[in-house]
Amino acid sequence: MAFQEPQENQLHFLIIPLMSPGHYIPTIDMAKLLAQHGVRVTIVTTPVNSIRFGSILDQAIQSGLPIHFLEFPLQTEKFGLPEGCESLDEVPNMGLAKDLFLAHSSLQQEVEQYLENLNPKPNCILSGTFLLWSAETAKKFQIPRIIFDGMNCFTQVCNHVLYHTKVYESVGESESFVLPGLPDRIELKRSQLSFEFNPGSNDVTDFYEKLRVSESEAYGVVINSFQELEQGYADEYQKIKKDKVWCVGPLSLCYKDVSEKALRGNKLSINKTECLKWLDSQDNGSVIYACLGSISRVEPDQVVELALALESSKRPFIWVVRAGPKTPKIEKWIDEEGFEERTKDRALLIRGWAPQLLVLSHPAIGGFLTHCGWNSTLEGVCAGVPMVTWPQFQEQFYNEKLVVQVLRIGVSVGAQNVVHWGEEEKSGVGVKREELRKAIEMVMEEGKEGEERRKRAKELGNLAHKAIEEGGSSHQNMTRLIQDIRNQASTKTIS
Repeated sequence: MAFQEPQENQLHFLIIPLMSPGHYIPTIDMAKLLAQHGVRVTIVTTPVNSIRFGSILDQAIQSGLPIHFLEFPLQTEKFGLPEGCESLDEVPNMGLAKDLFLAHSSLQQEVEQYLENLNPKPNCILSGTFLLWSAETAKKFQIPRIIFDGMNCFTQVCNHVLYHTKVYESVGESESFVLPGLPDRIELKRSQLSFEFNPGSNDVTDFYEKLRVSESEAYGVVINSFQELEQGYADEYQKIKKDKVWCVGPLSLCYKDVSEKALRGNKLSINKTECLKWLDSQDNGSVIYACLGSISRVEPDQVVELALALESSKRPFIWVVRAGPKTPKIEKWIDEEGFEERTKDRALLIRGWAPQLLVLSHPAIGGFLTHCGWNSTLEGVCAGVPMVTWPQFQEQFYNEKLVVQVLRIGVSVGAQNVVHWGEEEKSGVGVKREELRKAIEMVMEEGKEGEERRKRAKELGNLAHKAIEEGGSSHQNMTRLIQDIRNQASTKTIS
């Protein structure tokens, strides 16, 4: 454990997570890491999120780490949200996502009241990039703000190139184009771009312009990645951000024991002992793990294609059954078609939240079918597992390019178009079971190509673990970040 500084000289970070599992979980990880480096941490949260995502830190707090929760009730009723709906994955429909953001923005007043009464003020505010109000608060109290948006350097550089070159504007929807000036030849289609450049029927121009201003005014950016994974892109992003970028990941590796790995995230939908017992009964490297993320709302017909592909692969598999509010339709299909009965000898179905870290780090796992959300992708890298890539929306097609083309540890299912969150009904079945089955078989195959892919994945997994150890690149970056904020604090005191 890092040296605990005397209280009066201790740096204080105020952390404000974005209310979505994919952001909340790594932000909580970051809080733990900072506290391990002797920083006092206060996390702004709401009652439900505190229980859902915060309980992982109970052990750390009891051991004496300086972590505190600042809990404010969220006025869900006032903003037309169901009671207890405090996170994006709990929103019944896309229309209410905006209301959740507005409800969360109402915390600004309470956070500012807390800061008014606090002396000395925190040395830094670390908040989700989309929380524009936290930027206003940081400016008001003249506190440096560091942003965390859960993306990697590769994606940040791609977005920078897209914004400044507008290269995508001269091509048709399904035409490929090359992103200029990158260390690798990266081709994308307009239909695969993130929300900012491919918003569907939504007009988001105004919001993204505000976001760019907010990001340009931020003191710096923390990235949940490690330099060795994407060195050329980390270097490029450092240049763009004038050296105010800190790759401090993989954040999920701050949990060492089985009980912590099982606790990370939401309340489990399966007993961890039952899950481990099933995995222990399988051969090493034989199981495919399929999970499409915490806010996945894939259409039932498309989910059925996945189920049938897993079945026809003849491999043992773990499938996390999830389709948002339409999950009951999938359950009905599973029941009526006898799917679970047919596959019971080689399948484990998990309804809801899975202990993903625990599953991926088990030697029985031989492949990970993922939606390419960055948390999941990085967890796959840490586990040294090759991936079947099936991006859905936002920056997930960029992550696929990184995994398949740059790192060469994945096989694409061939998805062509972003399926915007909340607009899944328009998409129909984009990827057929045959394409899914072929990609699964390629990742699990025994041949030379498969062996080389597995070897590369293992090497990257080893590098990930080294990065967070003392002397590793991410450990050094965390020390550098803390020192930077300390220098800021001392300059402020002198002035």
